Amino acid sequence: MKTPVLLSLLACAGLLAACDSTPRERQEVVERETQKLDTLAERAADKLRVAGRRAARFDSVSRVRNRQPLDPAAELALTGELLGPYATISSLTPATIEPAFVHFMQQVRARRKQWSQRDWDYATAVSRRLNAQFRAVRLDIKGRDELHIRALQTEFTALETGRDVKDLGQAVKNK
Repeated sequence: MKTPVLLSLLACAGLLAACDSTPRERQEVVERETQKLDTLAERAADKLRVAGRRAARFDSVSRVRNRQPLDPAAELALTGELLGPYATISSLTPATIEPAFVHFMQQVRARRKQWSQRDWDYATAVSRRLNAQFRAVRLDIKGRDELHIRALQTEFTALETGRDVKDLGQAVKNK
């Protein structure tokens, strides 16, 4: 109950203080404050324009990179590195697909901080092929293994998206 009374007293004090100034003085204060707000708005708009241009440039570079085909030899090499004994994706069975995903994600976690966006492109290609094989054998996979694979797929997507967001943030800030 004390808070509404205190607010009322403060409002009355503000009104009394306003009575100590002339309308012209109050108008000058309002104009000065309006100019300050306009200046802040202009600065914010400039920063948004710059950030927008940088984000568009980042997007353009990403599109150009995505249009470039992956080198089959490099993709094969990375498949071997990321999948180890499970590198022959087409031969993965319902019994070996879950361990292949586990191995893949262990390697992704270990290497991701050193990867460029292009490295992520190759890892995504491996992930797509692994996911295609998963879909081919999914009906014969145990429920708990399928659930684990789904969690690993989600983790990969989250790591990849996190890297994209980080790179976009850096591009908007730095360039």
